[in-house]
Amino acid sequence: MATQQTYTVTGMTCSHCVSSVDAEVRRLPGVTGVLVDLPSGAVTVTSDQPLDDTAVAAAVDEAGYELVPRS
Repeated sequence: MATQQTYTVTGMTCSHCVSSVDAEVRRLPGVTGVLVDLPSGAVTVTSDQPLDDTAVAAAVDEAGYELVPRS
């Protein structure tokens, strides 16, 4: 069953930022879709199973940005 989770990423300012985050998150096992909203910083990830937040944070970090911790 597919799951969808939305994360908030800081530091994105342009379409290149969006592309970088999209590419890195798509590399995570099980990810089937990524939708990045630049103005809000929202990154919605669709995957085959729930993702580990640490893995998502590492992918976002690899792209050069920061995942906002959930409260």
